[in-house]
Amino acid sequence: MNLNRAMAISSSGLHAERFRMDVISSNIANANSISANGTPAYRRQITSLQSGPNGVRVQAIRTDQTPLRQVYDPGHPAANAQGYVEYSNVEPVKEMVDMLSATRAYEANITAFNAARNMARSALSIGQR
Repeated sequence: MNLNRAMAISSSGLHAERFRMDVISSNIANANSISANGTPAYRRQITSLQSGPNGVRVQAIRTDQTPLRQVYDPGHPAANAQGYVEYSNVEPVKEMVDMLSATRAYEANITAFNAARNMARSALSIGQR
């Protein structure tokens, strides 16, 4: 494998994991959003990655169809006729686990990129001797 290709593949992983982190951050930011004025609460977004011979790419972002969280709070201004408020289906603990996974994958791609770069530098220094 040529070292430039190895670095490009690692770079594609870095971009994909960074995008995944952006989606997770958006999920966390919207974790406590509610349904109000006919607008449904935020639904969790899930990033799907696809591998290929040239690295990895974001294949799709899909909406999690898990039911929205219903909380009984009849005094809330956004409560429905039965007294329930619909909250986002985002589970912050699940998002934190996903964030940790994305962070570790990002770090692994940095390590692989740096290893390929160091190999290229070593090859150049051998050629200069």
